[in-house]
Amino acid sequence: MTSSSPIQIRAASPQDALCIGVLGMQVFLDTYATEGIRSAIATEALQAFAPATISRLMTEPGSALVVAETNGHIVGFAQVKLRAEHAMLPSSNVAELQRLYIQERFTGRGIGYQLLQAAEQHAALAGASLLWATVWVGNERALGFYPRRGYELLGSPTYTFQGETHENRLFGKALSAGG
Repeated sequence: MTSSSPIQIRAASPQDALCIGVLGMQVFLDTYATEGIRSAIATEALQAFAPATISRLMTEPGSALVVAETNGHIVGFAQVKLRAEHAMLPSSNVAELQRLYIQERFTGRGIGYQLLQAAEQHAALAGASLLWATVWVGNERALGFYPRRGYELLGSPTYTFQGETHENRLFGKALSAGG
């Protein structure tokens, strides 16, 4: 693969579940297991990215997965949930960008931006007025990415998984009707 290989952004298919799961686990561990692996991280990774979990997400009404592919290899994905209210947001007509994951060796090539645009378009076409995302405070790259793409800081919620609570930042962007 070369850095000039074209990137295709497309809707995920059921056949992609295994690759999305493995890629998701890889990016999750690279991002959140910065001090090594412990039980809470391992359990979350195995549960969140099991192929059966990914397959189920693909069939949930109001959920969408979009992948970035090059030369037949998935290198990133975005996961959107429609009608995803948040206590810190006044509107109920919003969508959540639940994940935007890019394999490390493919960062810095605009793939995240392409996936984000696809997620925004999907949410807008479904009638969402705003797309929001939470970012862990330890993810410096993502904390800088969203403001550069027009997202505003809207709050500082916490996220709890496997009995651990982590500080996050809530970003949101108003969407144009019809994408």
